[in-house]
Amino acid sequence: MIANVHKAHPWHGIPMGDKAPELVTAFIEIVPTDTVKYEIDKATGYLKIDRPQKYSNIVPALYGFIPKTYCADKIAALARERSGRDVTEGDGDPLDIIVLCEKIISHGNIMCEAKPIGGIRLIDGGEADDKIIAVLKGDEVYGQFNDLSELPDGIVERLKHYFLTYKNLPGEKAHIEITNVYGKDEAHEVILTSVEDYKHSYY
Repeated sequence: MIANVHKAHPWHGIPMGDKAPELVTAFIEIVPTDTVKYEIDKATGYLKIDRPQKYSNIVPALYGFIPKTYCADKIAALARERSGRDVTEGDGDPLDIIVLCEKIISHGNIMCEAKPIGGIRLIDGGEADDKIIAVLKGDEVYGQFNDLSELPDGIVERLKHYFLTYKNLPGEKAHIEITNVYGKDEAHEVILTSVEDYKHSYY
């Protein structure tokens, strides 16, 4: 039997999962050992080099996005409501997710099942850029956590530091602000809101 030779687009062709938002499919683009930032090419679905990492800031866990999500008007409205900031729009990308796990995963361009436990609301130049924080399904160390409030403070601080600095260049004024750190329930709300943005834009 001949297998399906057509590669599903990671953003549009992979299901989010029947148990979403409690358990979601995450497409992983980069891992902590990467010295180059990879991201999905929106037109083709292939992983491309976005830029070499110029400085020592490395992603602290598996990083990618949730398929069939989009950050546009509804995500921006939610961010305005919860942050009190003048959020003009979503960042125009699928919803980002960072997945905590014990094991070393050697490369990206893979899928995994992840349990969202919270999130970090970033405002980047007036755009809403939420980061969902999740744990790898079945992970022996992180799999026990069900809400961000259960994580050790040091892990959350490490994630916040990364997202506050990962785009900064020496001598430049910071343009990223963290306005909210939230738990599981709001993470689920953000995910469902990004699904609505996706349906409005792509269906």
